Order: sequence, then C-alpha cells, then structure tokens
Amino acid sequence: MEKNKTTGGTSSYGGTAKDRVNRVDPYGFERPEDFDYESYEELMSRYLVVLTQRSIKWSKLLKGKNKVQRNVKLKRYIRKGVPNEHRALIWMATSGAQDQLEKNAGYYQSLLVAQHDPKLVESISTDLNRTFPDNVQFQKTSNPCLQKALCNVLRAYGHHNPTVGYCQGMNFIAGFLLIITKDEEKSFWLMDALLGKILPDYYSPAMLGLKTDQEVLGELVKVKSPRVWKTMMDHNVMWTLVVSRWFICLYIDILPVETVLRIWDCLFYEGSKILYRVALTLIHHHRVLIQQAQSLQDVCQVFKQITHGPFVEECHTFMQKIFTEPGSISIATLTKLRAACRARIIAQEAN
Repeated sequence: MEKNKTTGGTSSYGGTAKDRVNRVDPYGFERPEDFDYESYEELMSRYLVVLTQRSIKWSKLLKGKNKVQRNVKLKRYIRKGVPNEHRALIWMATSGAQDQLEKNAGYYQSLLVAQHDPKLVESISTDLNRTFPDNVQFQKTSNPCLQKALCNVLRAYGHHNPTVGYCQGMNFIAGFLLIITKDEEKSFWLMDALLGKILPDYYSPAMLGLKTDQEVLGELVKVKSPRVWKTMMDHNVMWTLVVSRWFICLYIDILPVETVLRIWDCLFYEGSKILYRVALTLIHHHRVLIQQAQSLQDVCQVFKQITHGPFVEECHTFMQKIFTEPGSISIATLTKLRAACRARIIAQEAN
C-alpha cells in the first residue's frame, strides 16, 4: 500500500514532545525520509491547544463511565475529535461492539481454538508481513509484535463470518484497530460492527456494497461538482479506478494517520455517509485541478496528489470542511441512489 505522511498525536492524544521529534510517530509509524518536521511542529503547536480543550471536555462528559448516550451533544463532541485515551471506549460504545462483547462472553476465545479453514489460514498468513511494514509494532523484532494478535483477529473473524472469510484490505483495518485498542477481542467486535453493520457487502466475495458506494459517489459528484463529473466522463475514468482504495481501506494509508482517526471517530457513530463526505470534500476542494486534467493518466495522478499536503494534514480544519463543503447528503437520497446503483451493477454483471 502507498505510504502517506503521518501526523501523530500529542499529550492527551497519545504522544509526547519527544515523540514529535522522533523518527517514529505516536502510533508506531516510521516517518518518511522527507518528513517536514518544521511544518509538523508548527501544525501541532496550534493543534495542541485544540487537543487539550477537547480532552478536558471529554473527561467532564464521561465522568469516568464507560457508557455513553447517543445524542446531539455526543455527536458534536465526536465530530470535534475523540481524545486518544477515550477512543477505544467511544468506538466500542457508539458502534454497538461493546454490547456484542458483553452479550457474547467467551465467544472470541472459542473462535481462536476452533478448527480453521486451511485456505483462510494461508491467505491471512500471506498478508501478515505486508501489513503496515512501516509500523514498528508489526515488525517481528518488536516486543510485543502485533502480528500474532492480527493473525488471531483475522482468523477469528474469518471463522465467525465464513461468507466474507478474508480478503485483502481487512488486514489493514484489523491492524489499525489493534493499534488503537491494544486489545484483540475489542478489535474483533469492532471489525464485526464495521464489516457486518456499517459497511455490509464491502468485503464479501462480490464486493457489491463497495462497488455500489463507488457508483453512488459518482452520482453525488454529478450533482454537486458537475464539471468534475464531466471531466471524468470525457476521459472515460471509472470511479473504481481512482477511489476504490479510499473506500476499501477506509482512508488508511491514503490520508495522514491523525486525519484517518478523526474520520473513524465519525464513521463508528454516523456510519458510511462519512466516507462520502470525505471523498466529496477532497474532490470539491480540488475541482479546478481535476478539471485541468488532459488524460486518464492525468486524472489518476491528480487523485493521488489531492490526498497529500496541508489541506489533509490540518485534520481539525479538514474535519470541519467535510461537514460544510459537500452540503446536505440525506439518508433518503443515499438510500435511493444505492438501490438504483446496486440494481444497475447486478444487471451489468448478469450480462
């Protein structure tokens, strides 16, 4: 997977001042050789103020409890960012994963000792070394090494949901969950919430949910950024060519780590609509650049380019943008578009 520049956390978000001048960010990712420490320090000096304020407010909201009530206030808090020390708790609570864990005591452990499909085991084993090779926590010399935990979560999920089993992309999602939760069982139930409820059919053999959402994005662009849509049509660019990795990896390794975490905060609470908001914001904000493309290759290059730079690194500002730039996206509109796109894909694949 393509490596992206990481913007690590700080104090209440999991890092220290020492981390910020280190070659490894607070999440274990090695920074690239061309990492701009000066710009990073400037960014974090501003963001630190935001993080500190958010951490104080979250502590008051939670008051030491591990349960939350879904309401307008919680939604607003989540959109403004969840402090790292509360992130696993909030993801578990808002996604329903915590309820599933409590209702199914011992289930995860039973999956680990079950007889696993040899093909499933082989597929997972092949991808273990490919999962975050630039993260020190997944390197075999690390103690502890998260590869074993990753293997366990993926095998357990494959046995739990044999219809999906395992496909590429799931290793990065499971790995990302482990980085944040530091807990196999929690990561398993968060995987179940993501793949079973929030993103159904994304990772099934036919990947119908993934294909549908990519087509829906195209329809939304047609309405919200018609000139971009025309550029795509003029150069015969299929949406799957430029955004499939955005969706299947849920922006992991596409956008900076801190930005991805902020997106996932909202994803677990608000659902897959967030994936559209991020994509539409990236496209709308860079619409002039996309419209200047002279060929299919130009379009592909621009789509790689727009996931880098200050716009996405300033995660707090970026997250404010995703709720304003794309405008309204109603559930009714999405439901209607998904039904139409899904039917179209099924008909095309039947021919």
